[in-house]
This record gives sequence, structure tokens and C-alpha cells, in this order.
Amino acid sequence: ALRLAGGRSQCEGRVEMEQAGAWGTVCDDAWDLADADVVCRQLQCGRAVSIHGGAAFGRGSGPILRDEVGCEGHEEHLWDCPAAPEHDCSHKEDAGVVCSEHQQWRLSGGQDGCAGRVEVFFRGTWSTVCDSTWYELEASVLCRTLGCGEPLRQLSFGHTLPGRMLYQCESQQPSLAHCQWTYNKSAPCHQSRAAGVVCNGTDP
Repeated sequence: ALRLAGGRSQCEGRVEMEQAGAWGTVCDDAWDLADADVVCRQLQCGRAVSIHGGAAFGRGSGPILRDEVGCEGHEEHLWDCPAAPEHDCSHKEDAGVVCSEHQQWRLSGGQDGCAGRVEVFFRGTWSTVCDSTWYELEASVLCRTLGCGEPLRQLSFGHTLPGRMLYQCESQQPSLAHCQWTYNKSAPCHQSRAAGVVCNGTDP
């Protein structure tokens, strides 16, 4: 099994794999975009946007399971790639990746990072969020994800960025990426405004 840990979504973080029932990490020696692409594709997270070494997403624990990974980029699984059986690494060299399906959010145009228009970074670009299905629950998920508490009130803005995202949450989730989302589909976003929110917290 394979997962990303320590990031802000399931498509960003420290690369961790499971071997013989134990989760371990991958050393950043020779870690490159071809290796990271295999990870992103295996996790259905698109392609690799950036690679990170030096335990950028925190130090893992457990065994270091791979070193000098040498994927060509077309492999189906990370463990199909050649790698050194022995390593000379510590967890301060844990490898990480940000994949294209990773989503991160910000509130812009408000007095601080806890108020303003909702914007999402996805597939390499910032987009606005359609308010057609933006309710208290969606706003609450976002405010909590940003460390900004709970929503105080909703705001409405114009769409001025190229992309549009639509979220629908059924329950409180760790982030909007865990809710249902559709990207750049015009029908539900037609005649929508861009969602905004004021959360009751202030910039952490």
C-alpha cells in the first residue's frame, strides 16, 4: 500500500509505503519527478507538480523502505521501480511530493486570511468557487481547514479567475477535497456568484 502523509490533502505529503505490515518512508536520494509521477498516478492524484526532500512534510517513523529510487515514470506502482536495497539515510531525508490533484485554499481580499473570497489552487491554477451549492456546511469545512474557527457570515463576489470549482459536502469533512467536487463544469455554475466567507477566527 502507498499513501501521502503530513500534507494538506491526500494528494500532497511525505511518501509512505507499507511493507510486511509496517509503514515506512522513502529516502530523498535521487528522488525526482519521474519517481513522484508514479506515486501521484498510483494514488489517482494526477501527475507530480513538485518534489520535496529533506522531510519537508515532517519526519516519518518506521523503516526507510526505499533509497535511490529510479523510476522511468511509466511504472504502475512505486515498488515496481528499481531501488537500492540498503540505505544510508535518516528520516530527515524523507521524500515528499505535491500532485496536481492536490487542492489548497485561501481567502483573499478580506482583512486577514480568515475572511474574503474563497479561492482554490488546483491543477496548477487558482480558481473561484461557485455559490450555487455553497452553504453553512461547506463554509464550516473551509474555515476549520484554514484554522479559522467557524463561519460567521457568507459573502458574495464576482468570478474573475479562469477556473470554477463546485463543492457539495454531505457531512463535516477534514477538507473540501474530501467532499464531492466538480471542476469547470458550466451548468451548475451558470449564473452563480463566487463564494466568500468571514470566519470567526483570525489568522493563526
